[in-house]
Amino acid sequence: MNSRVITMKRVVFLTGTRADYGKLKSLIQKVESQHGFEGYIFVTGMHMISKYGSTYREIERDGFENIYKYINQKLGVGMDIALSNTILGFSNYINEIQPDIIVIHGDRLEALAGAIVGSFNNIKVIHIEGGEISGTIDESIRHAVTKLSHFHLVANEEAKARVMQLGESEDSIFIIGSPDIDVMFSKDLPSIHKAKERYQIFFREYGIFMYHPVTTEVHLLRDHIKSVVQALLASNRNYVVVYPNNDEGTSIILEEIQALENHERFRVFPSIRFEYFLTLLKHSKFIIGNSSAGIRESGVYSIPAIDIGSRQKGRYNQTKKEHIIHVNEMVDEILEAINQAEAMIVKTSSLFGDGRSTERFIHLLQQEKIWDQSPQKSFQDIKVPLAGMHRGG
Repeated sequence: MNSRVITMKRVVFLTGTRADYGKLKSLIQKVESQHGFEGYIFVTGMHMISKYGSTYREIERDGFENIYKYINQKLGVGMDIALSNTILGFSNYINEIQPDIIVIHGDRLEALAGAIVGSFNNIKVIHIEGGEISGTIDESIRHAVTKLSHFHLVANEEAKARVMQLGESEDSIFIIGSPDIDVMFSKDLPSIHKAKERYQIFFREYGIFMYHPVTTEVHLLRDHIKSVVQALLASNRNYVVVYPNNDEGTSIILEEIQALENHERFRVFPSIRFEYFLTLLKHSKFIIGNSSAGIRESGVYSIPAIDIGSRQKGRYNQTKKEHIIHVNEMVDEILEAINQAEAMIVKTSSLFGDGRSTERFIHLLQQEKIWDQSPQKSFQDIKVPLAGMHRGG
């Protein structure tokens, strides 16, 4: 006889990057603290790569009970191979754990692997932050994950509308906000003194630089990142630099930012612990690059953002864009934007949550309908008016 209590629910969280773990962490903590739930974490992707700081150690330090580490790739491996490896490893894992539900986040290949494995094994999948615009291949991944997931925990009404446009039932969509806003509003973030001390950042004022590959523009990437690095060096400002995601083209960026290593005005890190990154962002002069942190988190902290290139194209209609300056990968444009950003006064703005996402998440898990609902899905047509359609007669 199975010794596990019948009502105990096993919830597996899958994390592949420092970013999605930052958004999932508070949800995992809440699950582990609740009677009737067991939390499990499948750790893979960038977490397991030493070049990116072996961030699985940060998850271990957080004290979670059930952590499983899986290497799904080596440096330079294609996204398709990493996806297939993740599917294989995660499939074997859930066969052993037999979870009741799988929780995934965002638009990374690890999320897609989790959704495929869950849907193919009739295990219900909760997708955090579907219905958003990502740009590059990430957006296609995000919408594919939506079609394979059973429940959609979105950030706002716009995201809900997009998920419905993809044919998902409104009954499966819940607006909870973005979980990282909960962390941003937390009183437990480290002080700026502690953050600077931990990472040996001795600048009084600084900008934050994060630039990721645009996978559909890899042929332009070398020229783009050269121009960006040239502008940063010419700006005569201080910068905290964080490595890009491990997408196709990452090696090109890493080669070019070597010019910033050991430079007196730059501190370069493979990764920064999420809570410390938030503190550093909150006290920065501006954030520059093409990270979603410049679209989402910076607005919450009233920090100007310089968005470079096409990676975040289309996301501005999701937020008040007064804090965002868009430029192309041109040295003169970037330098002008830096001067402009330092003179900006930004009002706090966020359409991504009010700091209660974790509360709404656990309330949802406590509802019987989540567990009773069949994993069988059907496409929901959106009714459109027939006016203007040709009618023969």
